[in-house]
Amino acid sequence: MGLADLWGHHWAGILLAALLLTTWSPPAAVQFTLDANPLTTTEGEKDVVPSRSGTPWAPQTHGRFRDVELPGRPTISISQDTAIEQREQVTLYCDTKDANVTIHWFSNDLPLVFHERMLLSTDGKKLTILTVQREDSAAYKCKAQGFHQVQSSDPTFLTVNYGPDPFEIKLDSGVSSGEVVEVIEGSNVTFSVETQSHPPPAYSWFLNNNFTLSFTTRTFTIQAVSTEHEGTYRCLVSNLATQLLRLGALEVRVLEMLTKPHIVSPSLNLVESASSVTLTCQTSHKGAGVLWFLRGQALLPSKHLVLSADNRSLVIYGLQRDDTGPYECEVWHWGSQARSEPLTLTISYGPDRVDITRGAASGVVGTIRVELNSSLTLQCQAESQPGAKFHWTLEHSTTVYMGKHLIIGALTWEHQGIYNCTASNPLTHLARSTSVLVRVVGPRSSLSARVIAGIALGILTVIALPTGLGYFLYNRNARR
Repeated sequence: MGLADLWGHHWAGILLAALLLTTWSPPAAVQFTLDANPLTTTEGEKDVVPSRSGTPWAPQTHGRFRDVELPGRPTISISQDTAIEQREQVTLYCDTKDANVTIHWFSNDLPLVFHERMLLSTDGKKLTILTVQREDSAAYKCKAQGFHQVQSSDPTFLTVNYGPDPFEIKLDSGVSSGEVVEVIEGSNVTFSVETQSHPPPAYSWFLNNNFTLSFTTRTFTIQAVSTEHEGTYRCLVSNLATQLLRLGALEVRVLEMLTKPHIVSPSLNLVESASSVTLTCQTSHKGAGVLWFLRGQALLPSKHLVLSADNRSLVIYGLQRDDTGPYECEVWHWGSQARSEPLTLTISYGPDRVDITRGAASGVVGTIRVELNSSLTLQCQAESQPGAKFHWTLEHSTTVYMGKHLIIGALTWEHQGIYNCTASNPLTHLARSTSVLVRVVGPRSSLSARVIAGIALGILTVIALPTGLGYFLYNRNARR
């Protein structure tokens, strides 16, 4: 074959291919897309692209050719749309007429998370929930994914009934069931129950097993509690759908409104260094706790301050003068307390060391020099409770001067000497003494007053003696 013949055959092939392209297009069932990814395709956006002949022949999405035919929309059937938690099994079936599709399951529009309570058939169409739980309540969908498109079913709803769960009866204070709750007489008390249940449960309240209260809600309030409200409260919670019953109980005690206690002291005359003193917190509330306070602060027990086992008594060992207080006791129970009036102890002590000062001067004196005919004030002092009683004495004299002060208006030589002051306490029966030496200074006369008086008396005696003797002799002679 020559070159011309080869050239002619070549052009003939080209013309034949062009003719085929203009007169034939592939059937819809075998149409294809360029670079298509069937797992990421979506429904919608089916833009029509004309063929080379000018007629629409294939859908396109963003330049990708699509299959004209879509898979059928699946439907879900469910064995039962209401189930009881932990008792029943539910089966969902995704029905689709298309072959070669993949089934995907969704719960509340999110991909279903499979767990050990779920079984899925080999073809993915049958979903079995072996033992339903409350978290299985949801809107379920299945989606059929073909080579090019995905179709979704309408939602199918599954409702799981459950409860009531175990619960506790609570009061406003938050005290749980199984404990004894104390409430104050006259207060308002609210009872409440918290439990999970679907559908919502029914409530019935009982007091002391034989008295049905009229409350049928999860909470109720008693206004102005009194002793007749004391007892064991029970609440019966029931769910007709699950046929479950739950019972809770709470014991309630009604406490009296606390009144102010009183501190009792065994004696009003307390003496320092006594062996012990007992203070008693007197109250009519037997079940109330007791706290003690010293000078406004919580009392801290020690070897010196000892509390009884029930805190009702406080024993003070080795009583000291600074144990005066004030003392308070407080009775309390849940929600209420009352405190006594403060008690201050009067503790007798002393007298301590006795000191003598000159007048109001603070310095203690042992010897005092004073001018003749001048005045002198001595003061005696001693620490004592109650205040000490004082008396003064001068040596070689039986005269006693009473009082804290000893005042001498005009000193003479006779005032010179040792003065003793004694302080005594009638309650402690203690007494202490001290002394001061008083020296009188000044010019002395040649004869003292006593000497002058003695001389005068002697002169009068000498004068009177001859006169009396003459009178005696005269009378004697006259009788003769």
